[in-house]
Amino acid sequence: MTGETPPSGPRPVVLRDPLWDTIRMDAPAMRIVDSAAFQRLRYIKQLGLAHLVYPGATHTRFDHALGVYHLAQRALAVLEERGALAQVDAEECRLIPLAGLLHDIGHYPFSHAVEELEEGRIPGHHEAVVGRFLQDPEVRAALESVAPGGAERVEALIRGRSASPLQGLVSGSLDLDKIEYLRRDAWFCGVPYGDVDVDRLLHALAVLPDPVSGRLEVGVHEKGVAALESLLFSKYQMFRNVYWHHAVRAATVMYKRIVDDALACGLIAPDELVGQTDEALLFLLEARAVAAAPDVAAGVAERVAALRARRLPKRAAEVVAAELDGGPSGEWVVLDSPLKRAVEERLAVELGLPPGSVYLDFPEKPAMFGLDLLLQRRSGEVLRLGPLGRAGLIGLPRIAEELYQSARVLRLFTWGARREVDAERLAALARLSAGELSARLRDPAPLLG
Repeated sequence: MTGETPPSGPRPVVLRDPLWDTIRMDAPAMRIVDSAAFQRLRYIKQLGLAHLVYPGATHTRFDHALGVYHLAQRALAVLEERGALAQVDAEECRLIPLAGLLHDIGHYPFSHAVEELEEGRIPGHHEAVVGRFLQDPEVRAALESVAPGGAERVEALIRGRSASPLQGLVSGSLDLDKIEYLRRDAWFCGVPYGDVDVDRLLHALAVLPDPVSGRLEVGVHEKGVAALESLLFSKYQMFRNVYWHHAVRAATVMYKRIVDDALACGLIAPDELVGQTDEALLFLLEARAVAAAPDVAAGVAERVAALRARRLPKRAAEVVAAELDGGPSGEWVVLDSPLKRAVEERLAVELGLPPGSVYLDFPEKPAMFGLDLLLQRRSGEVLRLGPLGRAGLIGLPRIAEELYQSARVLRLFTWGARREVDAERLAALARLSAGELSARLRDPAPLLG
């Protein structure tokens, strides 16, 4: 960071970033960055527990947020130069970079992991709790200095509920968050998969009228389709090789079990998860578990120690989603739930392992691969690319779905002792509906029989 902050308050500064080189921050942005609510993001790793596999993946939500702010400014500059912002409120244009800066301010420790717990276990998705952080006095004052009702308007943008034509820059199929994290995550992991053609994509942005409603939205010109493809394939490569790497998922399921058990036995209240940092949460859980009664609390302390030492669960079996004949019959295998936990405990008995030693994992992120955006053909025609409209001659929506099914993997992990399970038996189990599975649990016959 260059320059000094004068006593009267923050002023525009220039930051040096390893990915984007120079990031220029205006005074309201710096006021936000200097707030305690935003500084917390320095201590939340962007990729959760991926650093246990990729040692360089220690970058944080803080530097990612700065990058999204930078890309928002670049995108607005391109649209302004082209005259595409003539019909957009000037206040909205000033709020968009700040919404990009603040889009992750509500994140839980280790990023997305705990959001996979059963609904109701935590106060909500990180975007659902963002309003709490926007009420920080410094953050709110900075936003109000830009536009009346700035905090509420930025929250609507982050949650995808704004009527702004520029909503898609903050939350949507083409949002700048995805472009930034793919490039940054690949850079810090040391992998060649996140090479999105950012310049081409930004210069293909346009503000287009929806052919049905006439409402203005951010879309892309047909000349940017190749860059859009690079974005799609980068997501596929990063999910397959980094985000859903088997050891990353092994660490994630162990961390989820730690938090779930801590919530179940009262070591921590759901609201206490909000506003924590990575290490602060692990320290809090470990300290309370050591001081508490045995049983579940002891298991929490043991697993925290194992996670710190990288003693992770091992794969017993895995099945690619594309091999599940359209996927599982029920949602029980996706989100953590009492039914899924009952299956895991039953499998532990069948495999001769102690309770709490088996984990089923089938991550999902359909929105990450879904496409729903306006496309302007070279003829001037505007069409919607995605499931709610025709794809024209472009097959990207179908390709996106195929890539998603190829990247997604159902895995069975065991902790403490390695086991091997026939993959087809695991697939057969996953195909059962919740009702069929409940009936199987009442039957003493092996689930994997």
